[in-house]
Formats: sequence, C-alpha cells, structure tokens
Amino acid sequence: MYRRIYPLRVLGMGLGGAVVAVVLWERQASLTAWIVMALLAFAWPHVAYLLARRSADPYRAEVRNLLMDSAMAAAFVPLMHFNLLPSVLIVALTMVDKITTGIRGLWARAIPGMLAAGTVSALATGAQWAPNTSMLVVMACLPVMVLHTLSVSVVSYRLIRKTAHQNRLLDEMRRIDTLTGLYARGFWQEQADAALRRHHATGEPACLLMLDIDHFKDINDQHGHTVGDEVIRALAHVVLGNVRANDCAGRYGGDEFAILLPGMQARDARAVAERIRAQAEGLRMRQLPDLRITSSIGVAAADRRQQSLRDWMNAADAAMYVAKNEGRNRVAASCTETGALPVG
Repeated sequence: MYRRIYPLRVLGMGLGGAVVAVVLWERQASLTAWIVMALLAFAWPHVAYLLARRSADPYRAEVRNLLMDSAMAAAFVPLMHFNLLPSVLIVALTMVDKITTGIRGLWARAIPGMLAAGTVSALATGAQWAPNTSMLVVMACLPVMVLHTLSVSVVSYRLIRKTAHQNRLLDEMRRIDTLTGLYARGFWQEQADAALRRHHATGEPACLLMLDIDHFKDINDQHGHTVGDEVIRALAHVVLGNVRANDCAGRYGGDEFAILLPGMQARDARAVAERIRAQAEGLRMRQLPDLRITSSIGVAAADRRQQSLRDWMNAADAAMYVAKNEGRNRVAASCTETGALPVG
C-alpha cells in the first residue's frame, strides 16, 4: 500500500507546497514559514515512506501517515493567512484523497487531527486573516486542480476495470464446472429453459441429452475417487469434442452430464449421442489400460406437451434409464418422440 501511495504523496504534497509557496512569496513571509512549508510539503513524503517501510505493520503505519497528511494540509491554511481559494482547495482535495482510499471512516478520523493542526498553526502564526486570492495564486492552483482530477480519474478507472475483471471471473466461476470445464448446472438449465420457451413460441427444434457413466460407483470403489475424477474429465473432453459452439454441454451432478442441442432434430441428436457413446467406449486410462468406460445416453426432443424444463429433463432422464435397463452402453430416445426406439 505505502509503495503505491508514495509517488502520489510526493506529487500531491509537492503541488500543494508550490501553491503555498506562491502565497508566502506574495505576503513576504518569514524564513520560519518557508522552512515549515518545505518540511511539510517536500520532506514529509519521504519520511512517511520510510516510516511505513520500516514498520512491523506497514498498513497501520500508512494509515497513520494518511492522517498526518490531512493534519499537515490543515496546517497550511493559517500559514497562508486563510487565503480563500488555496485553503479551500487543499482541504477539499485532502478529504477527497481520504475518501478514495476506500478505508472505511478514514475521512472522519482525519477531521480531529485537521482541526488540532489548524489551531496550532493559527496560534503560531497569529491567526492573521487575508482571504483575498490574487490572479497569480489562482494560476498556481490550476495545476493542482487539473492533475488531482486526472489522477483520481485514473485511479477510479483502474478500480472499475479491476472490479469488472473480478466480476467476469466470478461469472465464469458461476457458469463453469471446475472439474470438467463444462457449464455448471445452473447455467445450462437457464439455457435449456430458454430453448424450451423458444420451442413453445416459435416451434424451433431442440434436443436434450442426459448422459450417465456406467458402473461409476464401482470405478470409485475399486480405483478411488481420483481415478473417478479422471474418468469424469475424460468423458467431458469427449462431450466437448462433439458439440457445436452454440450447444450447451453441462455437468448435471456426479457422473451425469446434460447436453442441450438447440435447433437440432431428434435424428441428428441421436447421431451426436451415438458418437459420444462410441468415443467414450474407446477411452483408455493411461494408468489403468484395462478399465473400460461406457455410458448410457437418453435423448429427448423438445415437445409442446412439456410444460416445464423439469418435464423435458424427466423425458431425457427416463430415456437414459431405458438405455441402462436394456444393457447400458447405448443410446435411447424418449418415448414421446415418434418412432422412438433404443438405438446403439
């Protein structure tokens, strides 16, 4: 944190010091006032960096440094005899800096220190009042306003970009199953529900495949869950290799997969299912070459009689169990389709 703030503190305090210097020059200030200004504006940023760097708790040390920044900015105000524009500018930008740190309540914690520092400075300088701002001082304030606005904008832009990137990662985590790389259950169910609604509205065809690894419990029991995970990943790779870019292949849970094929007729969907089944049968695990992996797949076309996604999923699930009951390692179509007979 302190490394990121250090260059900003050097720039901010330096520009603020330049404004104070113009005011001090106009009022022909004493050498003491010049020394105080130089220490606060140009020496303090480096001292703050060293304090944070050498601290056992750099974060807490930097928070204290930020509070000191505010106190020093307030001390400038009586030093300038309350010259209106630079006084308001320095105090306002100091509070903005505390808010933009994102540290909860830091701006409020800074107020007592600012009041105390301003009071001490006023007593030391005699609390002289000269609020008028000359054109020269106005010109000196312009770089501070412009550069501070730009720097805050850059920081805000980076924060927005970082937040957007994190949101994309979170969305990706929500959509993708980490084990398989397929879509997670919630996402593909949303896509399937939308496809069913389109079918009801326009008649656009769509098919849903439900795939289950045969005897998966035995694989886990005999070879362990690590091998089971490898089998699931291998099947997912086969599935991904047989779907189109606009299809939605997801993990239903455990060793079950669901594949949404929008715009596809039942006959073509059965062909896709058969390719997946055949390629799954040909899989061999490097560490267990004798392990035979097979799958049972149910196919269900979207139908107007299916009132909900649950109905469609039940149809595909029922077809999958037909495949299992008829000997596994096969594809079966839902009985709601015309001429729907097990194939494979």
